[in-house]
Amino acid sequence: MVPIVVRCNMKWRANTAREVKVMTRLFGGLRNGLLFLIAFFKPSPAKAVLEQRPAPPPRPWERSYPAGLTWDVEIPVKPLFAILDEAVTKWPERPCLEFLGKRYTYAEVGALVARAAKGFQELGVGKGVRVGLFLPNSAYYVICYHAIIKAGGIVVNFNPLYAEREIARQIEDSGTKIMVTMNLNTLYPKISRCLRDSDLEKIVVCGMGQALSFTKMAAFMLFKRREVSAIPADAAHVRFSKLIGNDGIPAMVDIDPHRDVAVFQYTGGTTGTPKGAMLTHANLYANTVQTGLWAIDLEPGREKVLAVLPLFHVFGMTAVMNLGLYCGSELLLLPRFKLSEALAVIAREKPTVLMGVPTIYSAINESKERENFDLSSLKYCVSGGAPLPPTIKGKFEEVTGCNLAEGYGLSEAGPVCTINPIGGLNKAGSAGLPLPGTMIEVVSLDDPTEVLPIGETGEIVVSGPQVMAGYWNQDDETQGVLTDGRLRTGDVGHLDEDGYLYIVDRIKDLIISGGFNVYPRMVEEAILLHPAVEEVAVCGIPDTHRGEVVKAFVKTRDDQGLTGAQLREFLKDKLAPFKIPRRVEFREEIPKTLVGKPLRRELVAQEQRRLAQKERVA
Repeated sequence: MVPIVVRCNMKWRANTAREVKVMTRLFGGLRNGLLFLIAFFKPSPAKAVLEQRPAPPPRPWERSYPAGLTWDVEIPVKPLFAILDEAVTKWPERPCLEFLGKRYTYAEVGALVARAAKGFQELGVGKGVRVGLFLPNSAYYVICYHAIIKAGGIVVNFNPLYAEREIARQIEDSGTKIMVTMNLNTLYPKISRCLRDSDLEKIVVCGMGQALSFTKMAAFMLFKRREVSAIPADAAHVRFSKLIGNDGIPAMVDIDPHRDVAVFQYTGGTTGTPKGAMLTHANLYANTVQTGLWAIDLEPGREKVLAVLPLFHVFGMTAVMNLGLYCGSELLLLPRFKLSEALAVIAREKPTVLMGVPTIYSAINESKERENFDLSSLKYCVSGGAPLPPTIKGKFEEVTGCNLAEGYGLSEAGPVCTINPIGGLNKAGSAGLPLPGTMIEVVSLDDPTEVLPIGETGEIVVSGPQVMAGYWNQDDETQGVLTDGRLRTGDVGHLDEDGYLYIVDRIKDLIISGGFNVYPRMVEEAILLHPAVEEVAVCGIPDTHRGEVVKAFVKTRDDQGLTGAQLREFLKDKLAPFKIPRRVEFREEIPKTLVGKPLRRELVAQEQRRLAQKERVA
C-alpha cells in the first residue's frame, strides 16, 4: 500500500484539473469510509430500544433464598374458593377441622360449604353482596367464610370484641346486609340491636351446642345454658341448620379473580379510623400460594396447625386458615388464646405448626407450667402482627427446640410480605426476605419517588400479586398509598446486603424531640433487655421545651422491683441521651391490639387527657 501524504500549503494557489480530480476521489473515499464506520457501529433500532429500557430493580434477596425456590416462580390466578375445592379433591378422608372435641374430614367440610353456599344464594347473596362474620374461631367460621365466597359474596370480617357502636359503624361503612354469628350472650345481643338500628337485614345464627362433640354438647347444655341467647322465630333470623337444608348444589358464579373482591379486611385502626382494604380473589389466593411455597419444610396432607390466632384477623385468615387448607393440614381450632388450654392441646394433639404473635410466644416462655407439657412436636413456628423482640425469639427456641421465624405484613397486602427462612439463615431482629413475586423497595421519607440504595433507611414500599385493589369508598386514601400497584406501607425500615428487611417503626409513631428523630421500637428493644421488664410501650408526649419527649410505659415481671432512675441508668450505654425516656410510668397492664401491638395512640390520648385535666385545674 502506498502511503498517502496530504501536504497543506499555507498559501492558497489554484489547482490544476488533475489535482482537483485526485483530491475529489481522495476525500470522497474518506467520506464513504466514515459513513460506513458510522453505519457499522450505530446500534440497531431494536438494540437501541433495549438499551433505553430501565434496568430491572436489584433483588439482593434472591441469593439468600432457600434451595429449590426461585423468586420469579409462576403464581397461579384462581378464585379463592379453589383452595378448599382442591384440598377436598386431594384429601377427602383427611381430618380437616377439630373444634372442642368434634372433628370434620375434608369431604365433610366441602359438603357443608356447598350446602351453606346454596343457602346464602337463597338468601340473596351473589356477586358483590357483603356478608359479615361475627364469629370466634370455630368450624362455623371456616365453613361460612368459604361458602360466602363460593356463593359470589364478599366476606366482611368483624372483631367479636367490638362494641355495638364500632359494629354499627362498620356495618354502615361496608354495606353489610347479612351477619353470621353464634347464639352466645357475648355475641348475639350486639348483633340483634344492630338489626334494629342499622341497615342490617338478616342474621344467620349458628348454634354453639351443635358445634361440639356429643359429650361436650351435653356438658355445655347442662352447665353453660345461661350463656345461650334466645333467638326470635322471624324472617330476619335464619338458623344455620336451615341455611344448609338443601341439596348442596349452588349456582356456579363467574369470578374474575383480578377484579372481584373476596374480603373486606378492616385495618386495625391503631393510627386512625379503620378502613376496608379490598382484597380480591387473586390477592388472597396468591398470598396463600406464596406462603405455601415458602414453607418448603411442610409436608402436604400430614401437618397439624394450632389455630389460636383469630381467623377474622388477616394474619390468621391467610397464614392459619387458608394456608392450612392449601397444605391439607388439620386445623386445631381454639376460640381464644388461654395459655393452659393451648399448652394442653399442644401436648395432646401434637401440632406441628404454630403461627402466633409475640405475646403468645412470650406467654409460653414465661409459663411456670410449661415444663409439664411436651412441646417437641412443633417444627414450623412463625411470629407476625407485631415486632418480635430477640429476647423472646431466643428463649422460645431454647425451651422448645423449634426455630421461630419473624415475618412482616399488613392488611393491605393479604397480609404476608416477608418471612425469615425456617431452615436457612434466620436473622434475629429481621423481618426476613420478600416472598416469591414480592418486590420490596425503600424510598426517601422526603420524596417517595426516590428509591434508596441498600442499607439506607426510609419508607417501605411493597408490590406484588397480594397487594389490595384499594380501600372501600376511600378514593383519596387509596391514592395516598397506591401508585401503579406499589403500596406505601407507612413503615420505616431498610434492606441489608443479603436482602433481609429490617423494620424500624411506623412513620406516624416517629417522635421528634428537640429536633432529633426517635423511633419508639428501637427504644422498646433496648428497654426489653432489662431482666425485670416484661412489656413496654414507648411514645412521644407533648413538651413545651422540646416539642415532644420520650415516655416509656413499663410492665415489670412478678416480684421485680424497678425504678425510673434505675432504668435510665441501665440504658446509658444502649441509647443516645436524647432517646432515653425522660419519663417512665409503671403499669400492671399495657393496652394492646388483639395481635399484641402496643396501642401507642391510646397511650398518647390518655396523656393528652391528663394534661388537659391539669390545665383545667390550674
